Amino acid sequence: MRILVTGVNGQLGSELIQTLSKSGHTVIGTARRTDTLSSLPGVSYTVLDLTETDRILPVLEGAAPDAVIHCASYVAVDRAEEEKKLCFLTNETATEIIAKYCGQKDIPLLYTSTDYVFDGSGERPFTTTDIPNPLNVYGASKYAGELAVSRFAPKHFIVRICWTYAVNGTNFVNTMLSLANTRDTLSVVTDQFGSPTYIPDLTPLLGDMIESDRYGIYHAANSGYCSRYELALEIFRLAKLPVTVLPIESSAFHGKAHRPKNCRLNTDALVTNGFSKLPSWQDGLRRFFCEVNLWENLQ
Repeated sequence: MRILVTGVNGQLGSELIQTLSKSGHTVIGTARRTDTLSSLPGVSYTVLDLTETDRILPVLEGAAPDAVIHCASYVAVDRAEEEKKLCFLTNETATEIIAKYCGQKDIPLLYTSTDYVFDGSGERPFTTTDIPNPLNVYGASKYAGELAVSRFAPKHFIVRICWTYAVNGTNFVNTMLSLANTRDTLSVVTDQFGSPTYIPDLTPLLGDMIESDRYGIYHAANSGYCSRYELALEIFRLAKLPVTVLPIESSAFHGKAHRPKNCRLNTDALVTNGFSKLPSWQDGLRRFFCEVNLWENLQ
């Protein structure tokens, strides 16, 4: 297949194009800047800034893909509270243009969304049939993108993901390891729960989806749940770093955006539709440390 992937300079997009390339697909990757991207077999790059909405359709038409995977997104959760217009321009308006193109061309569109479309109430995992109720501008903009995809691209996959991390990029795991270089004590929240999701576990699933016709809404995350505090403890245990982790409630942090406390996602729809669930979050984290050459610490 000839697949266009947006946001290939992000941690998900950069891993995804490698997965698709290894599977024999021809990949066109888009990003704001392409001069820093590594050359991969079967992958070409095109500059695309989603805020320049008049450029989106020409890029799509020039690429002439058989399918689109839309990973690019405005993700600055706190800043979005002050940049609402820019956030919605990227996450809703640009997504609608892409969805309309895919609908007109009758090609599949896979849109990556977020657990932040939910309000985080309760303690049970959210299912794909639960009604979204975002708490912040970022979550509202991603849900608006979901609605555009559902409306304009009949052959769609909406995939909500949670607490993603990889070796490269800004994420909770890398932040904890970086802070450990300068601090021996860290405070981490105990009342936010989710599934840490190792991106190399996620991308093969997205590749399987785009090759199928099992369209719909999915939740995709590594199996099992933990708090941010429990995740930090496991990070430092595996890395054998002498860091003391202090439990703290999220109310002690005063970010501009409200964040959901319950980010648990029910992934049963994967199995129902013939896909495999992802490995446990503990297994994913262990393999993350193998990838960053810390295997000797795991013996």
